[in-house]
Amino acid sequence: MKHLEKIKFLGLKCIRGISLLIGLSILTFTMMHNSPIDPISAYIGSETSITLEQREALEEHWGLNDPPHVQYFTWLKNFIGGEMGNSKIQRRPVADIVAEKFTASFALMGISWVLSGSIGFCLGILAAVKKGKPTDRFIKWLSYIQASVPTFWLGLMLLIVFSVWLRWFPIGISVPIGVVSSQVTLWDRIHHMILPVATLSVLGIANVTLHTREKMIDVLNSEYVLFAKTRGETTWEILKNHGIRNVALPAITLHFAYFGELFGGSVLAEQVFSYPGLGSTLTEAGLKSDLPLLMGIVMISAIFVFAGNMIADILNAIINPRLKEGNTLD
Repeated sequence: MKHLEKIKFLGLKCIRGISLLIGLSILTFTMMHNSPIDPISAYIGSETSITLEQREALEEHWGLNDPPHVQYFTWLKNFIGGEMGNSKIQRRPVADIVAEKFTASFALMGISWVLSGSIGFCLGILAAVKKGKPTDRFIKWLSYIQASVPTFWLGLMLLIVFSVWLRWFPIGISVPIGVVSSQVTLWDRIHHMILPVATLSVLGIANVTLHTREKMIDVLNSEYVLFAKTRGETTWEILKNHGIRNVALPAITLHFAYFGELFGGSVLAEQVFSYPGLGSTLTEAGLKSDLPLLMGIVMISAIFVFAGNMIADILNAIINPRLKEGNTLD
């Protein structure tokens, strides 16, 4: 029975994910089809003119003469078959562009995700231990500020202070300008990534901090912790033996659900720092009406976000006592 419940749980999640992808693809396609941006003009550029025959040839080659529903189902059939088409802007297969840009974005988002989770978790524990004291009040104040600061504004401030005024870090780009890729060192890549990572990391710190603080306060006020105190256990022993292991998994679960905000923040951070990842490429594809590239990035990003949310749901089903009683996934 438990195995059937697990299969049902995962099956419903997969069905929900597939319906989400289909709905998102229809919405994206519809918005791009009704966009005022002319794909032909965006392709050839404003300084170039073409004849009517050349324009008609491009429209025929790209299938723009077909009805919208035919264009969509043609794209959907190719996408299901693993073919995402060719980018109109970069004139390369979309799959190659997405793979290249996703690697850069994944490094940026991955490091930011780990840092924000680790810092937020430590700050949450510290705030709970120092509940009601100046340290606790300062951490809560800092978390509220972090939660309300826009990503692009923080990125611009870091750029102005550390790149323009102090000149500690480069203004943008992921590698030094004018340097051959084979000569780019690991330190060069890290040096260019520090400010974007710092900007993106701030996004997830506040939620994890406040959530961990509340959970840890509940643990520290529990009866078994009070009993541990009467046995003479120190604060560190209580945290190590009872606190951390009880609040770690809920914090991780919450942080996995943060994938959507993480990707949205990376789009803004990559724009501010001219970082060549999926976010900046997505913006370029939208502004130049590159439908195949835009659709490919949107779908891959949606799968990435859905995977994070699904992991969060599975972890939540494992640790949530009410779901355990219902034998939903355990």
